[in-house]
Amino acid sequence: MDTQKKHSVLKTKNLSIGYRSKKESTLIGSNINIELHKGELVGLVGANGIGKSTLLRSLTNVQAKLDGHIYINGITLDRYSSLELAKVLSLVLTEPIFSKNLTVYELVALGRQPYTNWIGNFSKEDTLIINKALNQINIESLKHKKCFELSDGQLQKVMIARALAQDTDLIILDEPTTHLDMYHKAYILKLLQRLARETGKTILFSSHEIDLAIQLCDKMIVMSENNVVSDTPCNLISHGTFESLFPNDLISFDKKTGSFRVKK
Repeated sequence: MDTQKKHSVLKTKNLSIGYRSKKESTLIGSNINIELHKGELVGLVGANGIGKSTLLRSLTNVQAKLDGHIYINGITLDRYSSLELAKVLSLVLTEPIFSKNLTVYELVALGRQPYTNWIGNFSKEDTLIINKALNQINIESLKHKKCFELSDGQLQKVMIARALAQDTDLIILDEPTTHLDMYHKAYILKLLQRLARETGKTILFSSHEIDLAIQLCDKMIVMSENNVVSDTPCNLISHGTFESLFPNDLISFDKKTGSFRVKK
């Protein structure tokens, strides 16, 4: 294994996720043990409503875990202040951005907020990092456009550039290919694969594009009703993990092609 991949960026130990109210707790998943390393592209997959977004919200401290431990760079998530967490973890959500009146450059520049001084002035280093992020995503030509002028695919690339400008070890994306056509789904996931390899950042994304994730990811996390499994796509295929992901009355998984097929 490459030495850069030996560094554990994100790790969970006996993690339980769900919802807690004053009267009761609702368990979504338990005994979740995953470990992601530097430079890995990791896809989180599972059936609709299985709890993928709940897991991502728990991993990013947006939602409280029920039990267990979450570590980022060997430090428990609970020990990070909001500012410290923003310097090691960046998050790309599916929710609409708060103002599409911003230019592309202004939106990407928001990624530097954890590092700017109290009046928000950019240093030369900040400007260099912003321009580098635009270059890495190949959207320099869009930087003066307003966000409302962009297509869904272009806007998603801008959001990824903002995460790059935040310059964190870990980038987490919640369904980054939602609302995109097949070409742009593949384009975004190939872009994430290239970024993980070129920057050494650990990139975790949730997706319904299981076939694409199998082809492109270094590792996958598969959520089902009974457990959460994390391994390489090849090992998951050989262990039959994908075959039990959905009811087999309509679709089946073909081990030879590594893809799902509709039953005739």
